Amino acid sequence: MAMIQGLDKFEGRSSLRTWMLAILGNIGRSRGVRESRTVPLSSLGPDEGDGPAVDPDRFRGPDDKWPRNWTPLGKPQPWPRSPEEETMAAESRTQLENGLAELPERQRTVVTLRDVHGLSSEEVSSLLGLSAGNQRVLLHRGRSRLRGLLEWHFATGEPVMRT
Repeated sequence: MAMIQGLDKFEGRSSLRTWMLAILGNIGRSRGVRESRTVPLSSLGPDEGDGPAVDPDRFRGPDDKWPRNWTPLGKPQPWPRSPEEETMAAESRTQLENGLAELPERQRTVVTLRDVHGLSSEEVSSLLGLSAGNQRVLLHRGRSRLRGLLEWHFATGEPVMRT
């Protein structure tokens, strides 16, 4: 708000970005000085000796290359997905499987080997007896067709039908 309210005072002696960053810096310093004079409510209660919220052993020591960062074993694990995210992922997988079934056999085989099973382009070419160029073309066409089918599904809500 301070930037919007003070916009008429901008004289153009610096770039607008520099002027805005100076305002933000000034506000931050002012707030820091003001908040340094306050006492957190949690520090007013009785000290029950709870200790730190996170075990200090989970952090790197002061002599480490990255002091006070998480240790490799102490990294937080990602949150599990919500039921809504799981449902959407399952629906997307189903539509993707249906879309794969819609592809011509050679495209489906190349896309499945590359994107589902993780084989390299050289491995797929060797396994199927295809030239590297032909494998790339089949992969591109298959992915493009799948992308189109999935875009259509998410735009219309209609399921990708298996043939």
